[in-house]
Amino acid sequence: MKTRRVVITGLGAVTPLGNNVGDTWRALREGKSGIGRITLFDAGTFPTKIAGEVKHLSPDGWASADPGFKRLGRNSLFALEAAREAFDDAGIDRKKMDSRRVGIYMGAGDGGFDFGEYAAIVSRSIRKEDSSVDAWGYFRESAGRVNPETLVEQEPCQVIRHLAHYFGAKGFLSNCLTACAASSQAIGEAAEVIRMGHAEVMISGGSHSMIHPLGVAGFNLLTALSTQNDPPERASRPFDRTRDGFVLSEGAGVVILEELEHAKKRDARIYAELTGYGGTADAFRLTDPHPAGRGAVRAMRLALEDANVRPENVDCINAHGTSTQLNDQIETQAVKEVFGETARRIPMSSIKSMLGHMIAAAGAVELVASVLTIREGVIPPTINYRTPDENCDLDYVPNHARRAAVDTVLSNSFGFGGQNIDMRHET
Repeated sequence: MKTRRVVITGLGAVTPLGNNVGDTWRALREGKSGIGRITLFDAGTFPTKIAGEVKHLSPDGWASADPGFKRLGRNSLFALEAAREAFDDAGIDRKKMDSRRVGIYMGAGDGGFDFGEYAAIVSRSIRKEDSSVDAWGYFRESAGRVNPETLVEQEPCQVIRHLAHYFGAKGFLSNCLTACAASSQAIGEAAEVIRMGHAEVMISGGSHSMIHPLGVAGFNLLTALSTQNDPPERASRPFDRTRDGFVLSEGAGVVILEELEHAKKRDARIYAELTGYGGTADAFRLTDPHPAGRGAVRAMRLALEDANVRPENVDCINAHGTSTQLNDQIETQAVKEVFGETARRIPMSSIKSMLGHMIAAAGAVELVASVLTIREGVIPPTINYRTPDENCDLDYVPNHARRAAVDTVLSNSFGFGGQNIDMRHET
């Protein structure tokens, strides 16, 4: 039996819609899109020329404050910005905190800038735009050309190292990378760390940046990305019959998880309680969910069981909703199996319609949005929903935000390889 309850006391986000929670949430409520033409590299010859890029954010400020941050990759930069916002939002006094009881659990993917540099060189060589570029020669000479700090920065584990250094966190430390489910899994497991008594505070979430030639080319080869490049803001259309793939994006989401009594003792503002967590694997295929949605069904049921909540008591579902044909259909099918007739009355929206797919960071940002849905009574819309699909026939909150009394939200995250994570949180 659980004796230690876990609450959310701080929120942080860096997204294509804004470099903080306020700007991101405002744009989500207004149904705005953060998708545009790729500027981080020349995508002119790629089938997909659009993505959700983070804008106007530089590591210069971090580097001037601490030389250890002078070679931050985009994933680390996003994570530090989001975590600083979340920690400040939680109002934790670093001078008074027991650093041994403050831990970090992230779902962080790659994002080191040198990896993108290598990919760009290979891309230019293949396209033969620059006959003087010898990509493989570049790799052969890399020992003498690559700064070791930039090479190390490509590792996802660098994110948690930077966070631990900045916050002085000396407790439990881990990073998981389970594709699109990573940050949701990290937050769920961070909550378990607190429940088991191994920490009082956990900094948790995810960060990722795959907007580079190899990232986009790889997803194009898997036929996973939308190729509806014009207009960019219309490309991500979850649950719409004309959907043709997800839109790649980048960013970070971070929450501060805290043991309830610890939060009360310091008179913290409590956003919501994380009450349930469920994780499963499809053990099926790399890119496709199981046709019956068996892993998704079990994950949702485990989260509800963990929270001791009946399906009919869920007020809203934050959908994984990627805008791919298979995911949206099978997620709809899985929700109907778990919730029965109740499924048709539960609003289920996908903010990926506005943000694109932030891969490892997606679940954390969606959790932030879910918490604010509870706090403000506003369900963000699924924009670009214009053509109904007979296989996707639930209430997707189409095109416009909706005011509603929301006490309980279930958030879905389903990753490549069949990793399925569900979290339930309430006021």
